[in-house]
Amino acid sequence: MTEQRFFETAPGSPRYPPIAEHGLIGDLRTVALVGSDGTIDWYCCPSFDAPSVFAALLDAERGGHFALAPAVPARTKQFYFPDTNVLITRFFTDDGVGEVQDFMPVTGKSGECERHRLIRRVLCVRGTVPFRVRVAPRFNYGADRHTLRMVDDIALFESATMSLALTSTVVMESDGPDAHADFKLAEGESAVFALDQAGERISPRGCARAEAERQFEDTVRYWRHWLSRSRYRGRWREMVHRSALTLKLLTYAPTGAIVAAPTTSLPEQFGGERNWDYRYVWIRDAAFAVYALLRLGFTGEAEAFMKFLTTCVSPGDGAASGPLQIMYGIDGRTDLPERVLPHLEGHCGSAPVRVGNAAAGQLQLDIYGALIDSIYLYDKWAQPISSAQWDDVTRLVAWVCDNWDQPDEGVWETRGGRKNFLYSRLMCWVAIERAIRLARRRGLPADLGHWLGARDAIYRRIMDRGWSERRRAFVQYEGGDVLDASLLMMPLAKFIAPTDPKWLSTLDALGEDLVSDSLVYRYDPQASPDGLRGDEGTFSICSFWYVEALVRAGRVDEARLAFEKMLTYANHLGLYAEEIGRTGEQQGNFPQAFTHLSLISAAFNLDRALG
Repeated sequence: MTEQRFFETAPGSPRYPPIAEHGLIGDLRTVALVGSDGTIDWYCCPSFDAPSVFAALLDAERGGHFALAPAVPARTKQFYFPDTNVLITRFFTDDGVGEVQDFMPVTGKSGECERHRLIRRVLCVRGTVPFRVRVAPRFNYGADRHTLRMVDDIALFESATMSLALTSTVVMESDGPDAHADFKLAEGESAVFALDQAGERISPRGCARAEAERQFEDTVRYWRHWLSRSRYRGRWREMVHRSALTLKLLTYAPTGAIVAAPTTSLPEQFGGERNWDYRYVWIRDAAFAVYALLRLGFTGEAEAFMKFLTTCVSPGDGAASGPLQIMYGIDGRTDLPERVLPHLEGHCGSAPVRVGNAAAGQLQLDIYGALIDSIYLYDKWAQPISSAQWDDVTRLVAWVCDNWDQPDEGVWETRGGRKNFLYSRLMCWVAIERAIRLARRRGLPADLGHWLGARDAIYRRIMDRGWSERRRAFVQYEGGDVLDASLLMMPLAKFIAPTDPKWLSTLDALGEDLVSDSLVYRYDPQASPDGLRGDEGTFSICSFWYVEALVRAGRVDEARLAFEKMLTYANHLGLYAEEIGRTGEQQGNFPQAFTHLSLISAAFNLDRALG
């Protein structure tokens, strides 16, 4: 049944839908999350990291929403129009069946891009269905007041920083700062709602049924044409292609950047403080993104992302003379100050709500391996890197050779102090080793003697100090006995043979300590304090890493079962948040690019092993 949260809600019904009860639409600049009850709960305009317009996902009362659903009780089903990012929410009532088609037109016209149009087409496909709509924007994360003016059948929402224009084929009425309407559709009838950014350069424009139909067809055609370039023909085509379509939605077209997730502050634990802003670009994602995109055949997207990364790490911003910043804004900016929004209660009361990310200032040595591995893969599978790019690589490797032997905050961005994390050492080894491979294959100039010495020193350090005789396993940091799922990358990064006795012993230990029915925890925060209160769920990317590690260890049947189990934890549309809770609920920012990247990689490698 639809909860109809913003209308006459039944007593005791939840104010917040589960994180997983959402689909994603977008225009390659920003996205909107549409609940399975027909409500847009999250939308930032004009870009991923802009202040929100609808943020009911973070505060049901003050966040703002765009609710559109039957005015009577209804069962719902939500699905994507095949091979597209056009979302369909279907409502089944006692007297008829209706549906809402949600999409953001994707077009190459600059004027239309600036409009950031969001279209909601309502159709009655059987019988009759009464609908109710309420548009209640709350600008700047709900902090800015706005006014509503009705101008020539256009509802104009105006705040100090932004204006939105709502056009519709239904007569809207004002209710203070909000617009609403009740209407009934009979079989074959439809209504259209279009929400545009308005401003000096973007005048409000109506959206009649014919125009909405044309933009629907153009958008369907765009997504199907894009997906037709995929080379994947394996066993899990539907899930892999949904992951690919999701990754494309998380791409900021003007720069080629891929955000980690399009949301902020969705909790890793309900009631906890592990709420972060993921609407930025992590260098760490680079190797995984380039690998997945090239595997699928999307060389254009891989090239755009590589250009973005090259711009970020070029010596012009001082990166060559010091540690790289771990994340950047979608436009390449480095200043991402973190602040709390105290006026928002957080999803299900899980405060604080944060915007910006203070982890941008952390030292995380593993990002060098991710970055240089992505450059290596791009040079190998796409096109040779330029001489200028190679100059950047040599500067980065020189820095790694001189600085790998120091504690850092690690891959999981802990706020409990720096340690000598094994994963950081591992990825420093990857950075140097991949650069050596690239230099030798291309005959490029390099200080190979120095590089080889540093690479071998890191290897010996990991084997000597990263191994615990008591645990019979590699451990999270030097001198400790704590296990960490990031160690699953050791054979994936080709540091150790996947059948090496030490690795097999580690894999067994990880299975005993951190794996729960194929789901993998990052680490035990009680055994390894990370400076934050509370626990967290299993980390979905680690679950797919576990599948790959099993495959490479020759435990293919076990890997396939773990992979199939993991697929059952996706939401109804095939989307994943960052984590899976103890009762199977999705937790953390949603959907997460890292998870979908690792799904693609696991599917490819499992397919190959199964033959």
